[in-house]
Amino acid sequence: MDVSYADPVVAAFVVIPVLLVVALLWGTITAWRRSGATPQAASQAGLAVGAAALVWIIGTWSAAESGVLRRWDQDPPPFALLVAAILVVSLLIAFSRLGRYLARYVPLWALVAVQGFRLPLELAMHAMYERGIMPGVMSYSGRNFDIVTGATAIAVAILVRLGIGGRRLVAGWNVLGLALLVNVVTVAILATPRFAYFGRESLNTWVMYPPFVWLPAVMVLAALTGHLLIFRALRFPLEPR
Repeated sequence: MDVSYADPVVAAFVVIPVLLVVALLWGTITAWRRSGATPQAASQAGLAVGAAALVWIIGTWSAAESGVLRRWDQDPPPFALLVAAILVVSLLIAFSRLGRYLARYVPLWALVAVQGFRLPLELAMHAMYERGIMPGVMSYSGRNFDIVTGATAIAVAILVRLGIGGRRLVAGWNVLGLALLVNVVTVAILATPRFAYFGRESLNTWVMYPPFVWLPAVMVLAALTGHLLIFRALRFPLEPR
């Protein structure tokens, strides 16, 4: 797929994932430090997470660039394996020691605020639809309503930070955000060549090319993991952090 990285819309699919990785590194180091770990231990944790993230983003980019993800003649299709891997990695992060530290020691408002990335993402996705690159069913003009999550994340985060919003607000918002995420992921999967549920004219193949592969591989992964971390964080006291 011939795209220009000088195009701000295309660049968004690189910049947002990079910022999410940076946020993960910041969260890891912050969580380790607040847990009482030594600065050296916090740095080591950050390096380990950073190395794993680097392997993941390079690996998924390479899989897209090589054309492996577009091999729908294989059974199971490689893209289906990527989707399964995203789910597994999300669960591993959220329910590991890393996930426990992030949920316990990163401020709840910050965990919510990170999900604000979904607002510019949805705007970029809609631009891709208008250019005929992405099927319309995956935009907010179609069956994707995830822009609501991104638009409300910052507001909810501010309310929590100010002490106005509490556990019920965050829990309700988190359930809604997770439901909207599941909805758009389902739409995206049904639009792949294996199902072609919305017709051959609305196939979801663009995410199998770089840089758009980072939409599922990094941004969907971050959104899902973020929701799981918030659920874990709600088990801890809502103290000022």
